[in-house]
Amino acid sequence: QVQLVESGGGLVQAGDSLRLSCAASVSTLSLYNMGWFRQTPGKEREFVGAISRRDGWTMYADSVKGRFTISRDNIKNTMYLQMVSLKSEDTAVYYCVADRIRLGNTPSYEYWGQGTQVTVSS
Repeated sequence: QVQLVESGGGLVQAGDSLRLSCAASVSTLSLYNMGWFRQTPGKEREFVGAISRRDGWTMYADSVKGRFTISRDNIKNTMYLQMVSLKSEDTAVYYCVADRIRLGNTPSYEYWGQGTQVTVSS
């Protein structure tokens, strides 16, 4: 069983930056593809981005491309989401995900964190 714990959320103003972290309770993080989804009330979970397990290849939703960057530190068992130029529409609960096989923009990852709230005021 993999446990994922997000941190770093909060209230910021439009145009600010924020970095989310996702700590994974695994011995070898490099075995897992990882990613971020987000959700607002009444809407389905939306893909934000993903990073492959070994070579760090990344993919992003068009809505965040150029503003958000995903990285990972397999030694620290942690993944990051660096967000810049935040907009009010980025307000959501952000979820960290992991899977040993799946990598993509559908919410079919096996492991999910509890989420961290990001609120961007305009």
